[in-house]
Amino acid sequence: MRVKIKVHARARRSRLAGQVGEEWKLEVAAPPVEGKANRAVVEFLARSLGLPRSAVRIVAGERSSHKLIEIDGVTEQQFAELMNHKDPKGAKDHKETPL
Repeated sequence: MRVKIKVHARARRSRLAGQVGEEWKLEVAAPPVEGKANRAVVEFLARSLGLPRSAVRIVAGERSSHKLIEIDGVTEQQFAELMNHKDPKGAKDHKETPL
């Protein structure tokens, strides 16, 4: 499945901040330098969905805050349910781990 993500880099902490239209808003603590924010996006989504990082790929928008992400092993409905039902103190909201 593919999902549109609006990324806010250098946020206070990494967390899913909701959905605006068709795009999910994702805040990541990593800076948008040398691919660090992109890696943080992939890591966050993989961890939140319980998937390996290899199942999450940025297919468009590597140099933009608007990204198109491809995720293997999850349907759009499953993605929305998982993202909407995460505990705010759990996997949906975590501190950045070094990559």
